[in-house]
This record gives sequence, C-alpha cells and structure tokens, in this order.
Amino acid sequence: MSPQQTKTKAVFFDFMGTCLDWHASVVQSLPSAIPRTDASKLALEWRRQYFIENDQRFRQNLHPEDIDDTLARALEVVLDQTPDHKSHLDADTKRQLIQAWHSQPAWPEVQKAIRSIREDLGLEVFVHANGTTRLQLDLTRFSGLDFKMLFSSQLLGLYKPDPGAYEKALQLVKLRPEEVVMVAAHAYDLRGARKCGLKTIYIHRWTDDVDEDMTKVKEEFGVFLEGMEDLPAMIAKI
Repeated sequence: MSPQQTKTKAVFFDFMGTCLDWHASVVQSLPSAIPRTDASKLALEWRRQYFIENDQRFRQNLHPEDIDDTLARALEVVLDQTPDHKSHLDADTKRQLIQAWHSQPAWPEVQKAIRSIREDLGLEVFVHANGTTRLQLDLTRFSGLDFKMLFSSQLLGLYKPDPGAYEKALQLVKLRPEEVVMVAAHAYDLRGARKCGLKTIYIHRWTDDVDEDMTKVKEEFGVFLEGMEDLPAMIAKI
C-alpha cells in the first residue's frame, strides 16, 4: 500500500438483494395457485415498484416510513396491474406476504465473505440500508449474519441516496468517507455513496437493478463483482 492510500477500516453493506435473497422468500410465500413463473415475475415487479415508491418519497423529501407500509402499497399497485392474480390474495395472505420480507436467507457465499472481512481483514462491518430497524433485526436473526451495527433509514431519519444518510452513519462510527467501502447491488446507492467520498463495490444480483444497463454499471464503480466470493480480496486491494 502506497503512503498516499488511505487504509480501509470498515464496510457498509446494503442488505436486501445485496446480502439476502429476498426473491426466494417472497416467491415461496405466494399462493401455490399462482404458477411459479408468474410468481417470480410478480415478486420482481413488486420489488421494482417498492423502489419506485421509495424514490418518490425521497424526491419529495418525505421522512422514511415503515417499510411494511411501503411494501403493502407497492403490492396493491402491482396487483392492480395483474388482476388475474389479485383474486388469490386475500387480506390474510397479503399480511403473510409482508412478513415474508422479514425472513430472507443470505445468498450462499455471503456469510463466509463477511466473516473473512471481519476476521482476516480486521474490518468493522455494518448494515447501511433503507428500511426499519425491526426488519433488520429480524433479517439478521433469520439469515445468521453478524454485523457491528444496523443503520436503517428509520434510524438515520433519511433515505439513501440522500448524502445525509451516509454522512450521519459515518459520524456515528467516527470514520472518514475514504476509510469506508460501500457494498451494494444497487447503482443508485453506490452513486450516492461515491458522491460522499466512500469507496464503492457493486455486487451484481439478478434479482435487482433490473432497469439498469449492466454494461454501463460495470464501468461506473470501483469494483464490479458477480457475487461476494472475491469480495474480501477486492477490499484488501482497494
């Protein structure tokens, strides 16, 4: 490492999509009367609509709301667009679907990667994600992933990619932007982090960023990875 380089001290991880396979949990919870191919498409569109809802609130400078409420509203939008499936989802089923987002498994390689970053590289690892603290507590327990701290948009009072969301988390852990790597499967997130001076690593997940041009994303950030198998090595290099 050259004298000009700043030593990395911590990693901020986005959570859903980046570390967790939300798609598997949601599709499994959809009624069996919906064909699995259709269930997958419905889940992907639901996730897409969730990001649209979040972006609208962000652009209107609205305070973060409970993610369960955002997901419920997004689900209604999607069901209105797919009336054939709407009849399969009564009120109880919809509540169960919202709860499915609270029990997502980690992608297979994630636990090993995070353990290596923490133990082999000696870095602190944090969740830095939109959502609620209750959701993040449920997800860490279900997935078995271990972090130093969970920073939610609810806790920080701001949605990513608001610069204040990154800056407040940095202030709380007393680190400078150049000492932190932001790892995410969402280009909008990394764009916000990069503007604040954080190092960026993009993790490509087929479930997320469906509207992004991956040929452009590959050239946009510090590192582009297909999964987290090589994440500790890449962090060590940057």
